[in-house]
Amino acid sequence: MTIEIEKTFQALPREEREAIIQYGATLRLSSLEKELALAQQKTKEFEEKYHITLSTLETEGLPDNASHEMHEEYILWRHWAMTASKVKQELPVLRKIVQQAELKELPHAGD
Repeated sequence: MTIEIEKTFQALPREEREAIIQYGATLRLSSLEKELALAQQKTKEFEEKYHITLSTLETEGLPDNASHEMHEEYILWRHWAMTASKVKQELPVLRKIVQQAELKELPHAGD
């Protein structure tokens, strides 16, 4: 299916493909920025609740007397930390695409 989509996409004029990429990158960038903010907020909430960073908790391990709630929240905490890490890697690439598209749209000297 992906190959068919790529073939169909390539059949479009270059300007239309660029517009679609720019539009999609802009929307995805906005979505990922919101996702990062949420992930960072959730991570901070766990750090404040347990008075420890996730990296320290993972180094020291869960306390022997950790509650069932803490075990469940540890799983969520790791999820949000991994989400933040993944998004942080994707954002620079999308920002570069959006920036390049914006620079292309600037009027050139002599136009």
